[in-house]
Amino acid sequence: MLQRAHTNKQYDRKLRLLKDMILLMGYHAQQMIADSIRALTEGRSSIAREVILRDETLDQLEVDVDRLCHEIFALQHPLAGDLRIVTTAFKIVRDIERIGDIAVNIAERVNELLLEPRVEWVSALQIMAQLVQRNLSLSLDALVSSDDSAALKVIEGDQEIDDLNEQIFRELLIYMMEDPNNVPRCLKLIFIAKHLERVGDHATNIAEMILFMIRGEGTRRSHLAN
Repeated sequence: MLQRAHTNKQYDRKLRLLKDMILLMGYHAQQMIADSIRALTEGRSSIAREVILRDETLDQLEVDVDRLCHEIFALQHPLAGDLRIVTTAFKIVRDIERIGDIAVNIAERVNELLLEPRVEWVSALQIMAQLVQRNLSLSLDALVSSDDSAALKVIEGDQEIDDLNEQIFRELLIYMMEDPNNVPRCLKLIFIAKHLERVGDHATNIAEMILFMIRGEGTRRSHLAN
């Protein structure tokens, strides 16, 4: 009996550690997105370079989470709800790692933009970045508290991000038509907006996976093109 209790405590600790590691990954990815946009708004290439370097930390965390998931599978043989937690963790870390990759892509575009005359479109991107970070934070909150209402807020809020992306694209298109000299800068801003929209899609994917983890029913449809 004592051995079983000891094993159960170890198992519970591993599940808590798994959630904590995913949250740490999410925090790093969220900060990378925030800092990539801050590099643009403050005109600081040093921040963009830091974002690029921090991608290695996120990649290592993904490896550590994968290792822990395999360890839980091999030694604990989770069932039912716990099994959903571990299998969902496998998928969530992929989305978080890709968010880090997107932050790197944004930082690289920012470094290119900082070599050109300053543009006045960063405020719209700031708003979009804030919405994306809000959704990512909500999806992680849903994981911590097993709160399906928080996950639903993420799914419902994704349309707001999509709409803002379309608005930025249309207005920058007009800006390019008015002056061809604006084309190179505007294209980079369009790429950044599209990157942010994809982060929103990843946050939605995470929220949908958490809904499945909590409810144990339904199917999940990816918001990202293959």
